Amino acid sequence: MGSSSVPDESEQYVDDARFRIPFDLFVSKKQKNGILGSGSCIRFNDSCGNLVFKVERPPPPNSRDQKSAATFHQNPPIKLIFNASGNTLFCIRKLTDGSWQGFRVTDSREELMFRVQKTVDKLTRTEFEIFLIGEESEDSKTDFKMRGSPFKRSCTIYKGNSIMAETSLMYKMGIQKAFVPRSRFRVTIFPGHIDLALVVSLVVIFFDGRKLWI
Repeated sequence: MGSSSVPDESEQYVDDARFRIPFDLFVSKKQKNGILGSGSCIRFNDSCGNLVFKVERPPPPNSRDQKSAATFHQNPPIKLIFNASGNTLFCIRKLTDGSWQGFRVTDSREELMFRVQKTVDKLTRTEFEIFLIGEESEDSKTDFKMRGSPFKRSCTIYKGNSIMAETSLMYKMGIQKAFVPRSRFRVTIFPGHIDLALVVSLVVIFFDGRKLWI
């Protein structure tokens, strides 16, 4: 029998945030210096600066294996959502038709959990519909919607007419106010039954392909 594990920090946040007050995650991009080809990662920290989630691309195959490397670059983009302990929570994949699929990862096994479809793609407005996958692996009705402007780092996640989460730019306070770089912004999750890791996955999908992102 395996030893019992300490509850993961992100799971504790889910329990605490379900929910008395809004909960903030602060998003920033971190470059992995000194490791060739490692790229960057996106970090989601709490208000104390503690890491809660991290988003990375999977590492490429051995560059000397040209066939594997070519296959890696041809396949749809993949991003992995990790908790603070480095355990993979979600794997999200972009399909050739522009939609996304999200898989929950447990014990190296993947279970399809949601599908995301872009419905509006304009210069000043982008919208998505999110479908949770039912027990029979079929799409349910539209469970959530995302609307906003990626350029302004503005994204709002709705369930019906209720706001479940939204992003906003941060400001430096003082005599001269200035925007914090757009690679850093805030995600506020409001009281309600929604998985924080799911919110992180949806935010990553919304801003995919934008500058200062991964």
